[in-house]
Amino acid sequence: MPKGSNQKLKLYRLAQIMVEKTDEEHMITMPEIQAELAKYDVTADRKSLYDDIETLQTFGIDVNGEKIGRKFYYHVCNKHFEIAELKLLVDAIQSSKFITEKKTRELIEKMTRFASKYEADQLNRQVVVQGRVKTMNESIYYFVDDVHRAIAENKQIRFEYMKWNENKRLERRRETPYTVSPWALTWDDENYYLIAYDMDEKKIKHFRVDKLKSIELLDKKRAGKEAFEDFNLAKYAKMSFGMFHGDQTKVKIGFHKDMAGVFIDRFGRDITIHPAKEKDWFETTVDVAVSDIFLGWIFALGPDVKILGPADVVKKFKDEINERAKLYK
Repeated sequence: MPKGSNQKLKLYRLAQIMVEKTDEEHMITMPEIQAELAKYDVTADRKSLYDDIETLQTFGIDVNGEKIGRKFYYHVCNKHFEIAELKLLVDAIQSSKFITEKKTRELIEKMTRFASKYEADQLNRQVVVQGRVKTMNESIYYFVDDVHRAIAENKQIRFEYMKWNENKRLERRRETPYTVSPWALTWDDENYYLIAYDMDEKKIKHFRVDKLKSIELLDKKRAGKEAFEDFNLAKYAKMSFGMFHGDQTKVKIGFHKDMAGVFIDRFGRDITIHPAKEKDWFETTVDVAVSDIFLGWIFALGPDVKILGPADVVKKFKDEINERAKLYK
């Protein structure tokens, strides 16, 4: 049998064929394997393929052969990931707010390589979370890696911290960069947060990782070890990051331009923002759960934010304020 022009890739192509074309429910015969190899201009006789299949076993590719009727069939079993595990990972990626749309597609495409073409079709049919607000910072993955490296190497970091303005553009939160000592990363309320010690203010602070820019590892050892000796991350997250739950209502909110980033961060860049009658004020209408948590969130934002409608929500907010005021008479 004359050899094909790509014989050096024979074992690689065989592994590729077995992983992509077979699984627990889809098998392939020896003649079909030979036909698939021929598409890559690789020739192989039966005896050499038997040896190659044994070699795949040593590489961790578990190829099983079984006789069904008068034919012998081969397929890969015990893959690195079961299809149920891949579906779970795909769902997590699709629903993760901190992973961009572009990176979501890239990661899922990479994950399909762990499945056969039949299983890959199932992954592509997984439910996409509708209306998911995705981050737009493609550099977040490298920032996470930089922070982990700084923690491992016990180094301080310097970075610019960004915020949204009323024109939906990111701008510096302050002119001078932040210099902090990173101690932990946490994922809460669908966002990655850096938990760090601020040496200037001498306290623990948190930063949204997707708002970081230009991270630089400094040749200085971290500070704040004493502050983190009794640090309870779960308790800190509960106090610092709120979540809304309950029936959704369209609420009209007015805010000063400096608060634009707060609403874009919470509800996404697609919200409609338009000027209000008052100078430097804007308005938006968003779907929220009118719960105590939401009303408390609005109250915490201070005088630069106010609920404009509907009337029953405004009344509810006023009643809550009046009830609280009675406690301090």
